[in-house]
Amino acid sequence: LITMARRRSGKGQYQLSLNDITDPPQGYQHLRNLPDCLLILKPEYAIAPDVLHQQIPQFLPAFTGRIWLGLSLHHRYADAQHLATLEEAARHFKLPLLATGQVEMHTRSRQTMHDTLAAIRLKQAVQNCGYALKPNAEHYLRSRLRLANLYPAHTLQETLRVSRLCTFSLDNIRYQYPTEIVPDGLTATAYLRQEALAGANRRYPEGVSEQVRSQLETELTIIAGLEYEPYFLTVYDIVKFARKQGILCQGRGSAANSAVCYCLGITEVNPENGNALFARFISQARNEPPDIDVDFEHQRREEIIQYIYQKYGRDRAALTAVVSSYRIRSVLRDTGKALSLDARLIDQVAKSFHYWDGKKNLLEKITESGLPADTRLARMWVGLAQTLMGFPRHLSQHPGGFVIARDKLCRLVPIENAAMPDRSIVQWDKDDLDAMGLLKVDVLALGMLSALQRCLKMVGQRRGQPFTMGNIPQDDKRTFEMMQRADTIGVFQIESRAQMSMLPRLKPEVFYDLVIQVAIVRPGPIQGGMVHPYLRRRQKKEDACSPTPAIDKVLKRTLGIPIFQEQVMQVAMVAAGFTADEADDLRRSMAAWRRKGGVEKFRSKLIDGMKHNGYEEEFAERIFKQLEGFGEYGFPESHAASFAKLAYISAWLKCHEPEAFLAALLNSQPMGFYLPSQLVQDAKRHDVAVLPVDIAISPWEATLEATAVERPAVRLGLNQIKGLSTQSGQRIINARQQQPFSDTHDLASRAGLSRHDMDALASANALLSLSGHRRQARWQAASHPLKGLLHNAAITDANTPPLPPLSEDQDIAADYQSTGLTLGRHPLALLRPLLQAQRFTQARVLANEYPDRRLARACGIVTTRQRPQTAKGIVFVTLEDETGNINVIVRPELAERQRTELVQSELLGVYGIWQQHHGICHLIASRLVDLTPLLGQLHTHSRDFH
Repeated sequence: LITMARRRSGKGQYQLSLNDITDPPQGYQHLRNLPDCLLILKPEYAIAPDVLHQQIPQFLPAFTGRIWLGLSLHHRYADAQHLATLEEAARHFKLPLLATGQVEMHTRSRQTMHDTLAAIRLKQAVQNCGYALKPNAEHYLRSRLRLANLYPAHTLQETLRVSRLCTFSLDNIRYQYPTEIVPDGLTATAYLRQEALAGANRRYPEGVSEQVRSQLETELTIIAGLEYEPYFLTVYDIVKFARKQGILCQGRGSAANSAVCYCLGITEVNPENGNALFARFISQARNEPPDIDVDFEHQRREEIIQYIYQKYGRDRAALTAVVSSYRIRSVLRDTGKALSLDARLIDQVAKSFHYWDGKKNLLEKITESGLPADTRLARMWVGLAQTLMGFPRHLSQHPGGFVIARDKLCRLVPIENAAMPDRSIVQWDKDDLDAMGLLKVDVLALGMLSALQRCLKMVGQRRGQPFTMGNIPQDDKRTFEMMQRADTIGVFQIESRAQMSMLPRLKPEVFYDLVIQVAIVRPGPIQGGMVHPYLRRRQKKEDACSPTPAIDKVLKRTLGIPIFQEQVMQVAMVAAGFTADEADDLRRSMAAWRRKGGVEKFRSKLIDGMKHNGYEEEFAERIFKQLEGFGEYGFPESHAASFAKLAYISAWLKCHEPEAFLAALLNSQPMGFYLPSQLVQDAKRHDVAVLPVDIAISPWEATLEATAVERPAVRLGLNQIKGLSTQSGQRIINARQQQPFSDTHDLASRAGLSRHDMDALASANALLSLSGHRRQARWQAASHPLKGLLHNAAITDANTPPLPPLSEDQDIAADYQSTGLTLGRHPLALLRPLLQAQRFTQARVLANEYPDRRLARACGIVTTRQRPQTAKGIVFVTLEDETGNINVIVRPELAERQRTELVQSELLGVYGIWQQHHGICHLIASRLVDLTPLLGQLHTHSRDFH
């Protein structure tokens, strides 16, 4: 019923009539007269008796014997009259009268919050909501004594009677898997076994080893026992479709250690190379399906989503919902608007907060913005914001979790339309689905897969033959040397500041080193104190020993340090006597990230079990401390291996095919840590030739262009121009294919461009070959009539004045404004004489010439700001100048003292101490200077606090 009402309306609305119940539309006939439901007819407050007598008979035929009149009394002006009207109607139609509380808050003191939430819902200030607000605070959870003094006794007895009649439990819901993924004549068990064994023969053309064959049999037996075959086959079907369409995909998740998933081609983690802990993702005791995530190219994932809808239908498949809760900025904005505060004040206060501030200093921030702290309005704003923090704000769409059922999904969970067209979502949060045991397949988007697909195609075209991931050699020395230098801008997973700081210390040499690299820079290993011991052992400064051979077998590959969740589970089983299912409960507690009590409840069992088995208490305590760290985000080995594979492939392409790699990254935006400007600057430092957007040459996306030398150049595409739509770009390309453009008027008329389009092209200097420099091009673009009788008239430029070109600094500013990057000199190259006079040193000089612990000054454009939760308040800032990047560390006390300079500067000067150790360079800041005015009209963007 809810689904029917929601699906015919836009998001957040519904339409329902009595006729929908008595004579439901096609597909909802089973709802006729709602056979399993009771009906409480709740008349409008203070309804006229004659109107009520007209309404009730409409419901009697369908609900005879299961209809009540609902009475709500809240000390309003007409309570006595309303009670009398309903009692008379109940006697007349022989219907029981029932008391309803219409509870909307738990205590009366929440009335102010109730009004605020109503105002937020109505998108108005409280003062403008009028009768939409409750007239008093009586809609709270009243005591039985208050109810007994207000309602007639027989109405309260009817309430209790109805509550006893309502016996439905969520345990009555029985989910069933879809069946059409199995061919006729086969059972799900037989088909899964057939496909898994066929896949094994493809994966191991030289013969399936006894280890893999045994693991396959074990897994297939457990899967059959739990009847999970349809789950695996559903994911298998989706992956097969993607590969058939040429969509790059890769599975991960807890099932990535599964031999079945590897043989089906869902995942790429070879079970021969890992610790195959099947109870890690499937458990007889837990009796719930494993979690399989499949990443697809982010720009083609919609094809997968629509395939699922088309295969199963909108009534059997829907996306999972996510309950989004209030955070500091959203709560300040919504409550501020409800209180009718000035929009500029709200914006100023909200922008001054970041996620790490939480509720602290809220009144102080409001005071700093100009609203005195002692005013009633300021105190009310603070009180409302603090109370509302963490409340559910709205129901949003999960990134890609699909729920698929054998029959109508709406018989299990309500479905509504998503805000996006052609999508529908269930109303339950993803965690609710897990609790109910409903099948969820995660169809996720991964930008790097889009970039890799594009890059591989470009490489294949350049080499004259198809080029795939399989053509990339394993353990390439040059690629690992590049990683060891932390030269990884744009590389998947290992491009962040933290990862780049770890690479020169860990120095990966083979693929498994990269698996550890991906996993070790996570809150779990960091907070568990695993990083430094591992590095000491890797650098041969400490023996890689374990207390017993059993522990050594589990931790040998990670030098006696537990890095992965699977290892923690195995240690619990080997050392503390945990069963496989108990170890999986431990893993689930770690995966909850302290939302549901953490791992503290396992402390005594783990430590006592290890002591009982002869382990020292100090070792047991250390293991538990590491386990607690995993409660803050530990990485499974299966995830790390899947990500490491993509990291290696992207690193190899950056190393050996940098031109194709850059073009692919530019065409796959938005993605990754770096904006196009930083990607282009990095590529230019690697001697990649980048050519500007040209209306006569550039396609829509960036491409490779042959040059006089061996390596190609990257030609920027029309998609790099801000404000130019895809449709306009396609019209330009179509018109150009017919014949080259003779001038700007020919371009505008044949491509059907608007003045906005022409100005965007001219501003980006894309019309250079037709009109000359930017200023001339913009003049010509503005002088041509694009509409009316003169649209096709010949235009002469005889009277066009000779306009001077822009200066170099104006050109660079225009580049950033129109395309987000420049191919000219770096802005700091122009400012270098001024910066040199202030003794600011270039990044290259700092890295190559400055010793450790030397006083230093650096200045650069801010490209990233990060404040990891594991960094104890330290803010990491990356600056870019004409020679490279400078990594700045800002300690908490300086960050608080110079917050404005830290957060708002586009060009930042830093005074501090240069730190250089094992090839890792940082500038420890002692003073920050906002030098943004030196940029003049140039405005830059940074990636902050993601």
